[in-house]
Amino acid sequence: MFADKLRKSLLQAAITGKLTQQLPTDGDARDLLKKIRAEKVKLAVEKKIKVEKPLPPISDEEIPFDLPENWCWCRLGEVCNYGTNENISPDAMKQGKLLIDLEDIEKDSGKLINRKFFDGTNANSSKNIFRRGQMLFGKLRVYLNKVIVADDDGYCSSEILPLDFGKNILSRYAQIVLMSPTFLNYANSCSYGTKMPRLGTKAGQLALLPLPPLDEQKRIIERLNELLPLCNELSEKL
Repeated sequence: MFADKLRKSLLQAAITGKLTQQLPTDGDARDLLKKIRAEKVKLAVEKKIKVEKPLPPISDEEIPFDLPENWCWCRLGEVCNYGTNENISPDAMKQGKLLIDLEDIEKDSGKLINRKFFDGTNANSSKNIFRRGQMLFGKLRVYLNKVIVADDDGYCSSEILPLDFGKNILSRYAQIVLMSPTFLNYANSCSYGTKMPRLGTKAGQLALLPLPPLDEQKRIIERLNELLPLCNELSEKL
């Protein structure tokens, strides 16, 4: 459909720096990446996170497209907690907390379409704990493109990964990247399993993320917040 193609084009334009004006006053994303790395080292020293093995440097062959001068490439595992989620058993869960399964997230839209809460009986397996503001990424059948930003604390299926990007990468920007054609192509090519393919932890950590300065992230979000609803309206009309 035309509306779907337009939505994908907008997401791709956003992560390549072609949707918004580049401003030298934004600073350099390489400095932002240094802050992110320093913060992770600090958290590891404070024993708030585990010491992580360094990921391999990015080779020229891996880079899918050129970025604006003050952007940089990084790996997803460098900038978030991919693969280190907190689990909780049903008997330890608190009633009234948001409870999210994969079927509650709409394909391609980035929206939660079924809002339910834990009532003490509607969970029979361990869940991942998530917190407001984290990005929730559906790693099962990645081609369904089920990615949202949590608007409250709660629990989710083990096939949904709560990703914490800290204060230097906005969760909404990270959502845009993980819903983009470039990331989907990578994730689908790396997924394993025939009937229920999923993205493995190592492949997820190695995924590339185009990183703009923080102010540019904000402009991208604002621009897409204006344009994507128009795609939805067009899709409904068609």
